[in-house]
Amino acid sequence: MIDAQLESVWLDAARRGDQEAFGELVRIYEKRVFALTSRMCRNPDDAAEAAQDAFLAAWQGLPKFRGDSSFATWLYRLASNACVDLLRRENRRQADSLDEAALDLPSTEPSPQESAERKELREQVEDGLRQLPPDYRAVLVLREIHQLRYDEIAQALSLDVGTVKSRINRGRKRLREILLQSGNFSAPPASNLSETAGNQRKEGRS
Repeated sequence: MIDAQLESVWLDAARRGDQEAFGELVRIYEKRVFALTSRMCRNPDDAAEAAQDAFLAAWQGLPKFRGDSSFATWLYRLASNACVDLLRRENRRQADSLDEAALDLPSTEPSPQESAERKELREQVEDGLRQLPPDYRAVLVLREIHQLRYDEIAQALSLDVGTVKSRINRGRKRLREILLQSGNFSAPPASNLSETAGNQRKEGRS
């Protein structure tokens, strides 16, 4: 759990050029940022590069950061932008996403066979996310994995809330199409997709 008061102290010091204070901010957010970039990028090297670019942009932009949004939301925005820029530079844009109802249903304790099936599904979902266009991938990762509210995603990506909702809905449908078109399995039960999203959320918070 992040101590908001301590974060505020470090943030104020970092704005004044205190590198040690900024180092503390990096320490508490680096896992979350890398969890975001690793799902938006297609390989660990790109994810690490995007995360590094995001923190560099944060350090350079701190003097102008006025706190209109939370530091975390601002940092997610920088990380998302870094990923999108990287993907565009490498011309990796493709298309497709996830059924909203499937994500909201409760899961039950899985059997060993179900655990194996869900592990395979998680891997396929991760691969499907990487095939989405960056615009869809960004909103889905922030919503489903990091559980940001629509208004927080809008702030992070400089979009209006209506656009965020539209991209999430379209992205979910695209991802579901990818999963169904993979040829490795037929339409998965809703509970399996729910478990997949839940496990990804836990990983993002670790």
